Amino acid sequence: MKYLAIVGTNSDVSTNRMLLQFMQKHFSSEAEIELYEIKDLPAFMEPEDSDVPKKVEELSQKILNADGVIMATPEYDHAIPAVLKSALEWISYTTQALMDKPVLIVGASHGTLGSSRAQAHLRQILDSPELAARIMPSSEFLLGKSQGAFDSAGNLIYLDKVSELDEIFREFVLFTDITTKLLAEKAQNKNAKKFTWQE
Repeated sequence: MKYLAIVGTNSDVSTNRMLLQFMQKHFSSEAEIELYEIKDLPAFMEPEDSDVPKKVEELSQKILNADGVIMATPEYDHAIPAVLKSALEWISYTTQALMDKPVLIVGASHGTLGSSRAQAHLRQILDSPELAARIMPSSEFLLGKSQGAFDSAGNLIYLDKVSELDEIFREFVLFTDITTKLLAEKAQNKNAKKFTWQE
């Protein structure tokens, strides 16, 4: 599997980035995970012409080329960061590259709740008609007290959380496979369908 892991913050120091970097290393034998920074994307505003910013095109292409997307979000005032919302607005308004794309949401926070409200907010956004991502159901990876969660080598030291992440990631690989096959079958049936006036 080939996944694009989106760092959902513009902060230079982020435990969400560290979480994705750990996943990239920890699951290297199971999947190829590419990290993507959204901090260089322009703030969303409806363009006067049809031109899509180069950085938005780059992100869209990476999403389209991936088997699935992993999004890591911190929690700012019970919601996702403005920079992540802006990135999703660009995708929604332009390429709609996330449509039918398998997505896994993870999150880390300095508090005990591990970005639970932000993850719920992100699910709601990704479920909107213009994004319409295939979000993995019944899965929340909430890394609380994240400032003390990693050692100097970037390893996640909460062993119970490593086990939880292992299980969720295995499920996501399976979810990606099932979703991809389902969509391929759906497309095949749609192409093969004959209407009464074609018979």
